Amino acid sequence: MNVQKVELHEVGPREGFQFEGIGQPEKIPTTRKVELVQALATTGLRKIQVTSFVSPKQVPQMADAEEVSRRLQPVSGLEYDCVYLNDKGLERALNAGIYTIEGHVSLSASEAFSKRNQNRTLAEDIEMQRRQLHLYRANNIPIEGGRLMAAFGCNYEGDIPLSRVIDLVVIMHDLIAEGGGQFRELQLADTMGWADPESVTRTVHAVRSRWPELKLSLHLHDTRGAGLANFYAGLESGVTKFDTSVGGLGGCPFAQTVGGNICTEDVVFMCERMGVETGVHFERLIECSRLAEDIVGHVLPSRMSHAWGSAAT
Repeated sequence: MNVQKVELHEVGPREGFQFEGIGQPEKIPTTRKVELVQALATTGLRKIQVTSFVSPKQVPQMADAEEVSRRLQPVSGLEYDCVYLNDKGLERALNAGIYTIEGHVSLSASEAFSKRNQNRTLAEDIEMQRRQLHLYRANNIPIEGGRLMAAFGCNYEGDIPLSRVIDLVVIMHDLIAEGGGQFRELQLADTMGWADPESVTRTVHAVRSRWPELKLSLHLHDTRGAGLANFYAGLESGVTKFDTSVGGLGGCPFAQTVGGNICTEDVVFMCERMGVETGVHFERLIECSRLAEDIVGHVLPSRMSHAWGSAAT
């Protein structure tokens, strides 16, 4: 393996807290959300995704996005980021004043999922991306990224053809050029956990063969238990940037699926065993995972937080 160092983007606070408590009368208190973020800030992580600026009617768990943002403490060398699905959400994120906003185009490889997640068709989504591009330009934010949701499969449509992935990346190139940007980085997201190691390898190689200049990152879910295997396939394919989630928190409230992103501490342990540098303090991360479990009030799918310190280790 040629990869010696990886960059982990912690998405647990956003992924987890948008999903936890669905249908429950008690929401996770704002104070506890901030507590987890601040604990994660001590682990050596360089980027933490905190919240989503989305409709509180659609995702009531994110109704306190502004309050969470106000309570965050800046940490040297650490970036906070967030999610938004339209121009209004982007304006809210900009107004929060604490987030690193990266100009990007975001599309879904599944139109059925897009309709449920964003209530937009592909054509409507493209027009929304144009409105967001305008806001990036107005705020002097470089436009350099693309994010493709449901790139490997969808609970509503099944397998996603590789040809569709390529076609949508072409559209991203066109939109970014139209916005005056330069496409530098593409994230492929396994939003509903359909990927397998072969499909990860095949998709990464196909995109890289067409656009060798693009830096690739992966957003992998462990819904069907293949998360770490898919992570390893990404490493073997030369990917060095991954989204991970403390404790394995998460899931999408619009995807009819349970299962968060690949677990941060499990990934860090695997990397350490293989001599791949993460820059993350493992034992502090274990403490964060146990804190996350305490906050949500149930067992999380992390392997290492449960195994670490036992006779088995």
